[in-house]
Formats: sequence, C-alpha cells, structure tokens
Amino acid sequence: MGEKYKKYRSAKYHLPHESWAWNLYGAGMENMGNHGKPEPFSIPEPNDDQLLVRIDSVGVCFSDVKILKQGGNHPKLYNRNLSVDPTRLGHEVSLTIIKVGKNLALAGNYQPGQRLAVQPDIYQNGLSTAYGYTIPGGLVQYHLIGTEVLETDAGACLLPVDDSMGYAESALLEPWGCVAAAYTQRRRLDPKTGGTLWIIGQPDDTTEFTFSKGLDAPATIILTDVPSSIKRLVSATQAKVIEKNNLATDGYESVGREFTDGKGFDDIVMLNPTSAHVVSQVARLIARRGTLNLVGTKPLDGLVQVDFGRLHYDYIAFVGNNTLDIRASYGEGHNRCDLRPNGTAVFVGAGGPMGQMHVQRALELPEGPRLVIATEVNDERLQTLQEMFAPLAEKQGRTVLFFNPTNSQKSLHQFVMEATSGRGADDVIVSVPIARLMEEADTLMKPDGMLVFFAGVPNGTMGMVNLSNVYLSNAQYTGTSGLTINDQALVMERRMEGTLSPGRSVAAIGGLETAAEAIQSVMDSRYPGKVVIFPQIRNLPLMSLKELQERLPDVAAKLGEDMIWTTDAEEALIEKFWEAPVYPK
Repeated sequence: MGEKYKKYRSAKYHLPHESWAWNLYGAGMENMGNHGKPEPFSIPEPNDDQLLVRIDSVGVCFSDVKILKQGGNHPKLYNRNLSVDPTRLGHEVSLTIIKVGKNLALAGNYQPGQRLAVQPDIYQNGLSTAYGYTIPGGLVQYHLIGTEVLETDAGACLLPVDDSMGYAESALLEPWGCVAAAYTQRRRLDPKTGGTLWIIGQPDDTTEFTFSKGLDAPATIILTDVPSSIKRLVSATQAKVIEKNNLATDGYESVGREFTDGKGFDDIVMLNPTSAHVVSQVARLIARRGTLNLVGTKPLDGLVQVDFGRLHYDYIAFVGNNTLDIRASYGEGHNRCDLRPNGTAVFVGAGGPMGQMHVQRALELPEGPRLVIATEVNDERLQTLQEMFAPLAEKQGRTVLFFNPTNSQKSLHQFVMEATSGRGADDVIVSVPIARLMEEADTLMKPDGMLVFFAGVPNGTMGMVNLSNVYLSNAQYTGTSGLTINDQALVMERRMEGTLSPGRSVAAIGGLETAAEAIQSVMDSRYPGKVVIFPQIRNLPLMSLKELQERLPDVAAKLGEDMIWTTDAEEALIEKFWEAPVYPK
C-alpha cells in the first residue's frame, strides 16, 4: 500500500482550510456552483450530535438530472427557494468519518476513520427528506451529518462498509441496492388486519368457495353478488358486513367513495370474473399496497387496463388462483419476486447504467437464468453490452443474446419466441419508462412468468395486460421504487461472497471540478455505465475507463479483467492525484 494511499485511508492528516462544494441555487446547469465551478466553504466543527465526514466518492445518477432540471419544484424539494436555501446533488455516496460529536462518541457507534455508505431514501415522521435532495448531498469535500440522517423513521441511514471494499463500489451500493430491491418482496400478500375488504361475485353463482385463512383480518367486508358460500363464511367473522348488489359498471367507483373516502380498498376479491372491462374498473379502486385477488377457472374476455405507475410506486398487487380456496392466492410461497432459477430472462432497455446492473446481476446470480436476452435500441450501447457481458456469460456458463428491435426485420416478440421455441420468457424486466414497451413486455412472458416494472412512469399511466394469467397460471406483476439500507447490505454481502462485482458498473471517473460535466454526460448518455466523481481529487479530467490506457496508463494497469474498476486502480489513482494538506512549520 502506497504511503499517500495509506494516509488517505487512515484519515489521519491535518484538514485543509476549506471544503470545496457544488451547491445548487436553482433549476438549470447555470445554477450549479459559482459560474460553473465549485466554491470554497469553511469546514465546520461538529456539534455534540453531529459527524464531520469526508466524501470519498459520488456516483452520478439520472435522478440528479431531474433535480437539476426542476430545481425547487422537484417533489422532494417542496417548492424550496434554492437561491436562498440551496441544496447539493449527490446521493450515491461513500464517506469517511473525520470527527465525532461528544454525544455520538459516548454512544460508541461511530469513530474517526470509519467508512460508511449513505442510504439516501430517508423518511422522518413519514415525510421524505432524502439525502441529495432535501438534505444537501455529497458533491462536496467535507460536511456535517446530524439528526437529519442519524435519526430517521428507519434509524440511522448510514451503512458501515467493509474495509476491503473500494470507494467507488461503496458509493454504488445505492443504485445496486435499488436493483436488489426489485427482486425482494415489497407487496402485501395477505388481507390487511383491520382493513376494508370487498368481495365481488357473479349473480346466480353457486360455487362453494372456502377461505381457509385470513378472512378474520378485515374490520369491514363489503359483499357484491356473492354466492351463499361466501355469506356463510363472512357471518362467522367479527367484521362489519355490508351488501351492495346489482351494481352497474359505473357504480363501482361510487362504492369506493362511499366506503374508503376515495383512498381505495385494502383488499378486493373477484370470484369467477368474466369481464376484462369490469376488472379494469375495479383495479382502479385498490389502495396503496392493496391487493386484487382474482379467483376463477376461465379466462377473461380480453386484456385488462392497469395503472403501470401504481404497480411501480404504490406496490399494488395482483394475486390469484384457480382453486376453490380464496386463501390460496396469498403468501410469498405463491407469489415469487426473484428471477426463476435456470430460466429465461429478458431485459428491455438493458443498455443504460441500471439496465446493465440488472443484466449483470442475472449473469452473476447463483442458479440464475440460463438464457439472458438484452435489448437496446442504441447500437453503440448494444456493442458495449456485448463487450461487457459476453465474456461474463461464457465464464458463468450462461447464454446471452443481444437484440436491437429498431434495425431488425423481426419484432422483439418474434425474437424472444424464436429464442425460446415459442414458450416465452420466465421473467421480463423493463428499465424504460414507456408504457407501450411495458405492454409489449407482457406479451413476451410465459403464462406463469413475472413482469418487473423497474422504470417508473407517473401514476395514471395505463396499459393493457393479460391478467387472466394471474389466476390461471400464477403470473406475477411487480414494481419497486427506492430501497432500504437492508438492500444495500445485501449487495455488500454478495460482493463479499464474490457473487457480485459492483465495480463492473463503473464506466467513467472524474475529479471534483468535473461534477457538472459528469451530470451533463449522463444527460447525453455519453458513457455506457456509471460515472463516479472523487471529490478529494483535484485536476482529474472526466474520462472513460477505456481512455485510461492512453491518459493514465499506471491506473489502467490496475484495472481488472474486462477493464473492471478495482480497488487497486483506485489506490493508483489516489497515489497519483491526492495531496494531503501541507502547513508551513
């Protein structure tokens, strides 16, 4: 280990007189920094309940672009006047503690030199106060962290980082945590205790349904045209029971207003549904994190219109089964959320940084899919995907195919069906926020497949899907937004096990002065992966890893196989560029 790198890692050196930062004073690139440059600020002393931290690395995210474009109008900035009260971008952050406030030191949870990653998706008293949004983020050399991060609804939003991890890959625990979250169960999969349940049947239906578990959970049960078997089951509960029969199609919304004040039902059960139009109307009335349970044996008469935005942001769940037991639809055992082992996975929009992570996860996942199909409409990105993942797939004993539907005579559907001998994919993951592509993705699945909406579209973005497969074949529709600190910890655990390489996502690096250029590069899709800024390094131009061989050969020599960013490359970079403050004697 080089002497400069050793001193940097120890964090035992005199602090500089100033900390340089990129404050954001309003919407637009012209409001970032001071005339397009970072500004110097004095380094503050922490109070008894604060930490003084050094920012080691910051991943640039398209979310930074959204804040830059919207300024104080961004939803998480609550119409803040940034010209008076600026914020700072940078929520994918790794840091080192420099000083610990008295009370925090006494508690013993933090100490100088400790390395941490930030979990930025923060809530306090139910209000989103995300780091890098409401709370000024990591595009700074040194800053204070206090109760706004340490005392949240989920506790401290700081994750201790294993010392063997590099700074860049530690910062990328955040975006990788979002990817990991997409394959963890976020849906509520049982009737809500104390909730409102609506059971909708068919007039004159005499089916003898059972509800082996969970019917005693709701406080209120609404019945519409249900068979006598359901009435008997409900009469044995303690719930308040109300009947609303013979509804016209336009009457469903009025039931929602009457019994939920427009917030939606916690749980809805539809028995032997036949009309796709009726299911579409009822699906609009699911509460946030609510479920729609479809129980039947015959397909609907068409596709169902569903809200793609709510699947992603509100975690609504479509569950179902084709038995007589309504309970059989619920539970994690019946509703998977991860990729099918040894199956086929299709990734729509695989060329962006997050799409690449999904593909990489699938290829490195133990017992992951045997066939991976990566689609991308940009040929340059598609070529990068091939360069990045063809060798990895071969190493893992997997097959990976690449496809650009815009320059092929085949449609994506035809390509997938040919590759799967007409069976379709076990899993389809959409990383492009376009409703028509989400609809097309539904046609690529096997009847028992899973469709993951990773890209978010606004609530109210509607699309047509085959919900008949939910109850006839156990198809899954899932979506996630954000992450928890546990998701980041899971990524770090897999990295330590050697089953995931976050450093593979790094495509470009730059020093402090290049932060604005780095954000512009994300807008322009200049680099095929993540851009990482090292705020402690000055005068380092923004460059791709491919450029290192010519511009920084001593750093390039430390890259891993397939030009992967490594801790050795990071050490070489810090040895070359970092300068510890020097004070005259």
